[in-house]
Amino acid sequence: MIRIAFAGKGGSGKSSVSGTFARLLARRDRPVLAVDSDPLPGMAYSLGIAVDDHPTPDDVVIEGPEGGPRWVLRPGLDAAGFIETYASSGPDHVQYLQFGNTWGHFQTLQRGQHAWSQVVREMDPAAWNVVGDLPGGTRQAMFGWAKYADVLALVVEPTAKSIHVARRLQNISKAEWAPSWVVVVANRVEEDSDVEQISEALERPVIGVVPNDAAVTEADKLALSPLDHRPGPFVDAVEQLVGVVEATYDLDIQTPTNGTP
Repeated sequence: MIRIAFAGKGGSGKSSVSGTFARLLARRDRPVLAVDSDPLPGMAYSLGIAVDDHPTPDDVVIEGPEGGPRWVLRPGLDAAGFIETYASSGPDHVQYLQFGNTWGHFQTLQRGQHAWSQVVREMDPAAWNVVGDLPGGTRQAMFGWAKYADVLALVVEPTAKSIHVARRLQNISKAEWAPSWVVVVANRVEEDSDVEQISEALERPVIGVVPNDAAVTEADKLALSPLDHRPGPFVDAVEQLVGVVEATYDLDIQTPTNGTP
C-alpha cells in the first residue's frame, strides 16, 4: 500500500496536487484514504468534496490515561470504526478525513489532531493507500505529522520562499522516524530553467514536473476539482507522478532517506 504525504510552503499548490493524486491513484483500483491535517483545509476542493468545516465531535475523544497521550479515542472506537463512521465518500470512491480545522476553540482543534494521530498510527496498513496533505510550512511536519508516510513529497514552486521552506523540510530525512523516500515535485513550472533552479537549490532530482496550468486557477475560483473542471497539462503531470510513485513501490527497493526513486 502506498503511503505518501505532501508538504511545502503554504500556497505552493500541495492541496491541488495531493487531492488530484488521491483520485488518480484510486482510479487504478486502489482503496484510497485521503487525510487532510491542514487547519485551513484545501484538499477537499481538489477532491471534489463539499467542505465540512465542523470539528471532530466532542464525544469521539476523551482524556488519555496518566502518563499517556493527552487525548485518545473513546473506548470501543478504533481506527477502522473511526474511518467507517466519520470519513466522507468522494468521487472515485476516495474516502476523506479532515482532522485539522479552526472552527471553535483551540482545544477542539487539539482534540481532533490527537484523534488524527491515533487513527493513522493504528489503522490496518493493508486496508488503505494513504494520501496526506500536511499543513503549510515546517512546524507540523517537523513534529512528526508525516510519520505514517513512506514517501514525503515536497511540493515546490520556482520561488525563493518556496525553495527555502523545502530546504528546511529536507531535514526530515535525518529524523529517527524519517520516511523511506524524500522527493521533490516542481509545481507551477513555466520553463525548464524553473526545474533546474529547484533541483540545484535542493541538490535533489525532481521526480515530478507540474506545469502552470490556467485551468487549475479556474477550478480554484469555482471551488471545483481540477479533474472535474477542465483536465489538462496539470492532471497529465500528476498522473505521471502517480506512475513514478507506484513504480517505486513495485521495485520494492529501500533507498536511503536522502535518495530518490
